[in-house]
Amino acid sequence: MTSTNTHDLAWHKVADADELPDGRVKTVTAGTKSMALVHFQGRYAAMDNRCPHQGGPLGEGSIETGEGGQCWLRCPWHGWDFDPLTGKPPGGHEDTGQEMFPVELRDDGIYVGLEPEPERERTVTDVMAETMVNWGLKRVFGMVGHSNLGLADALRLQEAKGAMSYIGIRHEGAAAFACSGYAKLTGRPAACLTIAGPGATNLLTGLWDAKVDRAPVLALTGQVDVQVFGPGAFQEIDLASAFEAVSQFSQTVLHTSNHAELTTLALKNALVHRDVSHLIFPDDVQTLPAGEAKASGPEGRLGPTGITPDEDSLSKAVDTIRAARRPIVIVGYGARDAMDEVIALAEALKAPVLTTFKAKGQIADDHPNAAGVLGRSGTPIASWFMNECDLIVAFGSSFSNHTGIERAKRIVQIDFDRMALGKFHPVAVPIWGEIGVTARLMRERLGGDTAAVDQTGELAERWTEWRAEKESRVADDQGHGINSAAVFAALTRHVPEDAIIPVDVGNNTYSFGRYFECKRQRVLMSGYLGSIGFAFPAALGAWAATQDFDEFKGRKVVSVSGDGGFGQYLAEFTTAVKYGMNITHVLLNNSELGKISKEQRGGEWPVWQTALHNPSFAAYARLCGGKGLKVTCADELDDALIEALAHDGPALVEVITDADLI
Repeated sequence: MTSTNTHDLAWHKVADADELPDGRVKTVTAGTKSMALVHFQGRYAAMDNRCPHQGGPLGEGSIETGEGGQCWLRCPWHGWDFDPLTGKPPGGHEDTGQEMFPVELRDDGIYVGLEPEPERERTVTDVMAETMVNWGLKRVFGMVGHSNLGLADALRLQEAKGAMSYIGIRHEGAAAFACSGYAKLTGRPAACLTIAGPGATNLLTGLWDAKVDRAPVLALTGQVDVQVFGPGAFQEIDLASAFEAVSQFSQTVLHTSNHAELTTLALKNALVHRDVSHLIFPDDVQTLPAGEAKASGPEGRLGPTGITPDEDSLSKAVDTIRAARRPIVIVGYGARDAMDEVIALAEALKAPVLTTFKAKGQIADDHPNAAGVLGRSGTPIASWFMNECDLIVAFGSSFSNHTGIERAKRIVQIDFDRMALGKFHPVAVPIWGEIGVTARLMRERLGGDTAAVDQTGELAERWTEWRAEKESRVADDQGHGINSAAVFAALTRHVPEDAIIPVDVGNNTYSFGRYFECKRQRVLMSGYLGSIGFAFPAALGAWAATQDFDEFKGRKVVSVSGDGGFGQYLAEFTTAVKYGMNITHVLLNNSELGKISKEQRGGEWPVWQTALHNPSFAAYARLCGGKGLKVTCADELDDALIEALAHDGPALVEVITDADLI
């Protein structure tokens, strides 16, 4: 079957002249064609690499002697035999056997000739990838594998066109967290790509993080062929059931699906519901010809998002606010896109603005109306004003039990999600409306006519007292490492004012909420799920957003975690190096799951199984190809942070900290 007409062939070098010993075979690639290259009895041959039985790779086989002294190339999977030079099976006829390709031995190596490749036929996954692009999907994080290769090739073509970008990760869980961080920052979905079975199930924690924090994410999972659904094929699990609870929308892509519309529904559900959408791609569907099918898009699919509040509710709220003497404003994460109007209302009321922990940074801590974070990760300033207030005006807050909002106070609650209103207990005035619209209408109707006293002077006094207290803690030293007040004082001094800061879970996070003073930084966290390991994968997602959206370009990504959190996905530091990500990671290393130790002591349990055996994380970062710095005393903090932040690429600052000085 070897062609003898070689003048129109494209020749590809597949090996050096002395690379393959006689009597051996290896897999080589010419263009996109995989083949088995054989060196036998001084001659070279190249044949199709796929065994006709079950696609076994002949290039991974061996040349063995059979009956009668005949030598055969044996498939490594099931032992099928082929003549090593002709590709014919035992007793084969002239028209049977493997496809063979012309081979030439030249001075600089071994070449294989191929017919020019035909133009690639457009597939249904091409249509779906084009639809994703039309909906504004710019980034995919994932791992290419055997059950998603057709879809991966469609994504590859979109990347080649410059329509989207792909980041190959080391663990699928990191891909989901990266998508979640990306979506929390931008409000736009990223996609995570995995194979069937374990690749898909590894996504679930990160997808739950996105779901409970209302971040739009698209999960793309491979699946076994449609014809083997059910009996229990290799890596087959019931993905529809596995993803049912975590996804707002989950569908299997079938031969008969309207592929463009299915993709549009997935993206629309993710965006409108701010939730997880999931598409399952059986292997045999991914390369089906698309014919004349056209991609879909968002045109005519989405309406305005502004919700004007009910007149009666608005009037009641304004009357309630007008009568209050010491109102406070509480902002949650849901108010992040409407802070200008919320702050303008607080300024008109001369009232303090308290934030939930998830909303940290939505108002600068040096703003005259800022009172810091309320709750377990908060400041004594916020707690004091909560105790002294006679009215709470809450925007976009979920009233989590960690937040510390006093339910006995009179509350006006504004949210764009009707289910959030009075979710855990009744409130005096629940208002369904878009937050920015509602805050503006309240301010305009109040018109400065309120009974509120000016609380900004008290705010300034409380900040002076708290900053003096923080400064006094900087010098604390028990000889077991640096205290958290010193660490976050240094970070406050050096982290750029517009940085994006993904933070993890643990004592490091509580200390961040308490001690770090935000200016214009954007904070990302695993809020309701509270998943350890979030920070660094989310930093990958945040960095990708700085490449994809003009509003984030040039902003530094500075992530913070403990040693327990970083250890969950530390292999992703190699991902950051591979893609040249400009991320500085600050790792507080106390060789302990410190928050759990604290909880054990608080519950009068013995401290058990919280100690960690760690490598030198700074040395690890250097071995990966990044910058790694280790800080063992407070005097080294400033110089290390300055050096790491100036590095154009991944940098890690390992700070040896005291687990008790938080």
